[in-house]
Amino acid sequence: MKPTILIIDDDSRLNQLLSVYFKKFGFNTITATHPKEGMKILNKKSPDLIVLDIMLPDMDGFEVLRTIRRFNTVPIIMLTARGEVTDRIVGLELGADDYLPKPFEPRELLARIQSILRRTEGGPREKSFVLGDLTIDFNRQVAFIGGNDIHLTSTEFAALELFVRNQGKVLSRDQILDELHGIEWDAFNRSVDILISRLRYKLKDDPKNPDYIKTVWGSGYILIGGKEKGDK
Repeated sequence: MKPTILIIDDDSRLNQLLSVYFKKFGFNTITATHPKEGMKILNKKSPDLIVLDIMLPDMDGFEVLRTIRRFNTVPIIMLTARGEVTDRIVGLELGADDYLPKPFEPRELLARIQSILRRTEGGPREKSFVLGDLTIDFNRQVAFIGGNDIHLTSTEFAALELFVRNQGKVLSRDQILDELHGIEWDAFNRSVDILISRLRYKLKDDPKNPDYIKTVWGSGYILIGGKEKGDK
């Protein structure tokens, strides 16, 4: 099955250009120039990833993102014409998996899409992981607190898995960025902190007295405690 990309952007010419370009690399592309149209497509087609512009008519991309995250964890890449750090912060805080300022090269957007989809498609894993009330199912890429799905986005799950695979090891911000391959690295160092903040919120983890992710000041973050168990 070819992966399906949903583009929600009011620039119909850009949508057409990206559709043609992505087709060369084996993607099905569906486009929408209005957010309401995009939401209807999302509900009917279940795309593998969404490319979402911030500047949209009637309902900006942040509101669309907020609405989608109430019921869906589909990977989302935000496009911003202004390229402002504030836009990036808001997008990441609301649950975007990545962001890309306009203008951009289609091949860069393609690389980001491929990177995110590789994380979500990965091969079968052998183990689940238990830490207190937290249970992670690597095969299904879901995590539970007290038996309830905490609805992690693909990037949040990738970050959590990264901590599990490096349990007991401090991970610097640079290491996390390098491993996730989905967050643009520039002077915007806060992207990792925002991701960890989102993850902690869903884990109900108190940064001052953590059960899961501890801040090592000046160094990075570390997963504390935990135990692995056999295959499900």
